[in-house]
Amino acid sequence: MRRKTYFLLALLLLSSMLLISCSSENANVEQEDSLSAEEKDTKETDEMVEEEEEVALPEESQQVTEFPWDEDEDFKAALEENDTDVLIAGFATVSNDYTDDERENIAIASSTISGTVLQPGEVFSQNEIAGPYTEEKGYKEGEGYVGGEIVLDFGGGVCNVATTLYNTSIVSDLEIVERYNHSMPVPYVPYGQDAAVAYGYKDFKFKNNTDNPMLIWTELVDNILYMGFYGKEEAPEITWEHETLSETETTTEYRINSELSEGEENVLVDGMDGKVVESILKVKDEDGEEKIIELGESAYNPKINLIEKGE
Repeated sequence: MRRKTYFLLALLLLSSMLLISCSSENANVEQEDSLSAEEKDTKETDEMVEEEEEVALPEESQQVTEFPWDEDEDFKAALEENDTDVLIAGFATVSNDYTDDERENIAIASSTISGTVLQPGEVFSQNEIAGPYTEEKGYKEGEGYVGGEIVLDFGGGVCNVATTLYNTSIVSDLEIVERYNHSMPVPYVPYGQDAAVAYGYKDFKFKNNTDNPMLIWTELVDNILYMGFYGKEEAPEITWEHETLSETETTTEYRINSELSEGEENVLVDGMDGKVVESILKVKDEDGEEKIIELGESAYNPKINLIEKGE
């Protein structure tokens, strides 16, 4: 009888332990399921945010209608103060080869220009507003093109600002007063869409040929220079077209670097072919009527591939 009692007690104890174990396992499974769901939601949210960011950020230079300052209070106040509440047109220049000093130069020039208001008939000059590009004004040394060579000079990189101004002026259907292309091609816009400046002899100028004041707003964000022109009327639909009239293939130059091992190479400059291009604009108004504007030719010398290698 006593053995039977002990057996029943042992059986009850074992059953209790099994129930506790099952309950713990079920709780762990529910917790794991709950965590998995939370982690899944977090992952999906992160992916959605990343996707939105990818959509918002242009990957190449192009016309844009959304800007990082759209909700900025100073920007909104400037719109109201100058009665320029309509985006005429905007452009973003994307470059992946800024040096830190060139980026600083672009930031200085663009921040100096941002907030400029042009009255009807007034001509904008980059050199007058952002220049001279000297050390005294905070500009640093950066790469520039001089006589078909890449050299270091104070203000190197500000041609990126001129190029962005040029493209924004074009898509805003404004009159170009003065523009020079580079002596060699640049990688951040197509042939024919660049603009070069050099204080004292090369400037970029355009005219506010609208009937209303025009506000310029611009900002450098990482490797993207955004620019928008604001007034009272949207610009018509404008399309660039470039025809290559001639082309000169680039060459490769090697330099010895004793610090590199034998067979090791390092690309210093990515070359680009030389070209002569003829550019036109197709301007379509709201009635669908199209007119052609001839911008003329832009001639570029080849930019050589420059590679250093070990002995």
